Amino acid sequence: MKPLNGQNLLDFTGKKVFVAGGSSGINLGIAEGFAACGATVGIMSRSADRVAGAVDKLRSYGGTAEGWSGDVRDYAAVEQVLGDFHGKYGSIDVLVSGAAGNFPAPAVGISSNGFKSVMDIDLLGTFHVLRAAHAFLTKPGASIINISAPQAFNAMEYQVHVCAAKAGVDMVTRVLAMEWGPEGIRVNSIVPGPIAGTEGMARLAPGAEAEKAVLRTVPMRRMGQTEDIARAAIFLASDLAAYVSGTVLPVDGGWSLAGSQTYMSALTQMMAKAGKA
Repeated sequence: MKPLNGQNLLDFTGKKVFVAGGSSGINLGIAEGFAACGATVGIMSRSADRVAGAVDKLRSYGGTAEGWSGDVRDYAAVEQVLGDFHGKYGSIDVLVSGAAGNFPAPAVGISSNGFKSVMDIDLLGTFHVLRAAHAFLTKPGASIINISAPQAFNAMEYQVHVCAAKAGVDMVTRVLAMEWGPEGIRVNSIVPGPIAGTEGMARLAPGAEAEKAVLRTVPMRRMGQTEDIARAAIFLASDLAAYVSGTVLPVDGGWSLAGSQTYMSALTQMMAKAGKA
């Protein structure tokens, strides 16, 4: 990109970026994007093995990367990890909260514990990450990016738990953009559409027939890539978006306009025919 005012606004050299849930899928793609832009990157995820593999991948970009094993449902653990990152590398310039859980099921097929598990990972986990990070953020100048989902604003069958959780995530985004804006902290959400090669799509589009059904409902007629979400995150974290806060940004090829609802209805029918409903 052509530099503006003599600066490359997409250069994150010297910046500190932390990605919660950054060991796989969309979140790892975001972490890779920032690593490629020169940032020092920290990640946290439950699986120590996944964290180790992700850190090796991030370090291949030539910069500094470190990972921690931790569960976003445990506030004390989140606070400890973020404090450790801050103690080693300094104030956090970019915070990404992306830990999520999902499984397709009708409301009468979800136990109280199953519903609570998704709420605890997606919504409570997001609050934990943001609340624990507040003391360690660069003020002014920090950018927070929450990873949401189309279920936040499109009601979908078999997704009552995710719809409730992600709607809450987007409202947390808006409220904290208001509360923390005076400190110079920006808070935004990214809403990924169907992203190829992710665990989420493996669950919501199980098999070739389901993948074809997805493609028919995406106006751009292609699956997204993790790089698409990474680029959006880099934009939101950069000075190019210095006056953008409280925004919920779909990055989905137009899928959330109507296709997501159409697809989930089709998926419900496919699951019923297969005896999974």
